[in-house]
Amino acid sequence: MDLNLITISDFKELLNQTLPVRFTPEVTLPAEVTELTELGGYSPIERTPFSVVIRTTQKNEYYKQSTYIIEHPTLGDLPVFLVPLGFDEKGMKYEAVFS
Repeated sequence: MDLNLITISDFKELLNQTLPVRFTPEVTLPAEVTELTELGGYSPIERTPFSVVIRTTQKNEYYKQSTYIIEHPTLGDLPVFLVPLGFDEKGMKYEAVFS
């Protein structure tokens, strides 16, 4: 799947749902889609830039910013750059920006 073709609509049905995220070949964790935000600003492609925030149940450890695989139920495996945002009361939050 071409990441430039993905829109916020591709994630709306997943809001508050869980999907697998592959952090390493051996480690896949469930992650809840907690936030979707349309972003302002310039984008060289036609879609509106947006961000997706996911939360794993990790309490004491996290993965550094890097490209990981979000296993989208309809779009398939998406290699997405995730940035750790920090822990909340339920786990570790990560953000992906599609610009």
